[in-house]
Amino acid sequence: MELILIGLIIIIPLIADLGVKGIYKKYLKEKSVKNLSGQEVARMILDKHGLNTIYVVEAPGYLTDHYDPRRKTVRLSTAVFNGTSISSIAIAAHECGHAIQDKEKYLPLKIRSLIVPIVRIATSISYYIILIGLLLEMFKLVYLGIAFSCFGLLFQIITLPVEFNASKRAKAELEKLNIVKNDEKEGVNKVLTAAIFTYVAGVLASALQILRLIFMSSRRD
Repeated sequence: MELILIGLIIIIPLIADLGVKGIYKKYLKEKSVKNLSGQEVARMILDKHGLNTIYVVEAPGYLTDHYDPRRKTVRLSTAVFNGTSISSIAIAAHECGHAIQDKEKYLPLKIRSLIVPIVRIATSISYYIILIGLLLEMFKLVYLGIAFSCFGLLFQIITLPVEFNASKRAKAELEKLNIVKNDEKEGVNKVLTAAIFTYVAGVLASALQILRLIFMSSRRD
């Protein structure tokens, strides 16, 4: 049973990662009809929502795109920032979706931001507590460590509606601004769906990891 869980913990995120990279690369080769770069698309969406003070900057790396709520900045990887592909405009729009959520004080995003400090502390010490508990055969301590690791899973679960909503907003904005044509919508949907699947895979993997720890601890106990 434990070997099966370990296998699933490894395979599920791997499949999701390969899937998102495959679709990203595929639509990175397909240029959008409007020939707008990711940076230009992001600027259009942000300005439309009165977010003129939010910066759109180029971030080094591969698939490093994210919205920084503390610095009010949309960071786009080089290929997305400069690219005019379907992948570029879809990802740029998605990150702007997070900026709009921030402006509108979207509840799941607010909750996620509030619990970040707790999650960081809990997850950073959870495995130390589990390890000490196993070495000393103090299984109440092991279960306490497992409970702390659940904070990480909770954070990932709260992240899901945040990501789904950002993608929904991205599709709507691209259509409203007439940035994508009908025959480009399928590509945009695939890119955004693949990206979300990585978060779903992360939740499944984390849940299975916690299940494995419970299984292992109960067996030793």
